[in-house]
Amino acid sequence: MFDLKATHNPHRWFLKVERNLCTGPEHRQFLFGGVGMAASIQAMEQTCNRPVIWATAQYLSFALPGRIVDLDVVVPVAGRLTTQANVLLHIDDQKIIAVQAALGAREDPVQDQWVRMPDISPPEDCKEANYWRGDGSGLNARLEIRVAAGHFHGDRAIAERGDGRLIFWLRSREGDMIDSRMLAIAADYVASGIAGATGMHAGGNSLDNTIRFGRIVPCEWVLCDVQIESLTHGIVHGRMHLYSPDGVLMATAGQSMILRVHPPAA
Repeated sequence: MFDLKATHNPHRWFLKVERNLCTGPEHRQFLFGGVGMAASIQAMEQTCNRPVIWATAQYLSFALPGRIVDLDVVVPVAGRLTTQANVLLHIDDQKIIAVQAALGAREDPVQDQWVRMPDISPPEDCKEANYWRGDGSGLNARLEIRVAAGHFHGDRAIAERGDGRLIFWLRSREGDMIDSRMLAIAADYVASGIAGATGMHAGGNSLDNTIRFGRIVPCEWVLCDVQIESLTHGIVHGRMHLYSPDGVLMATAGQSMILRVHPPAA
């Protein structure tokens, strides 16, 4: 989904902000936060040679198309089984995203999960999501999203306040399989549930995103189960569970977002 480049310094990477990595209206596009998180995960995993266990991103500013973002990886602690690391994404002195994470794994035969995937229709039986800005642009055009339950923010025909639940399938139109990077991108779609929850033509600007990884299995689709939890003082809190098609809980995510109410449809 993106081309992260190495440098002569094993702790520094860079990413060119192409329009196909961006979101927002045509005249005001910027790097999708989930792509920044995904690039950070890749940079840390390759620098530390360990898989990410959890990562949390604080979104500080915007990276515009055409700019080059540097990713600097710092490793405060590297233990026998786990590593604590952080990444700063910046353009010169402008800080864009700050990420903290833990990496590592150990050999253990015990595997289990207690959260269960909802009983939902397969993606081929679900309606493809619409985008309220048209057919989708930038990153949106590269992803296929099919709504299984609830109200995706792309549809402006909102009647009333909902229960805050949105369930949708997501995959890459370019054939990319689901991995930690794709899960990080999908996890940044929590804001898609705000419109259906509030009954308004609304979305959100992410303040943060935290993702915790479970067992990641190779698959084409990921089921994203969103629950908008609360809205107060203009801040929305929500979470997401991300499942493989056969019900494996591959990740959980949570976000806080600034509520953005859009003008009504023309």
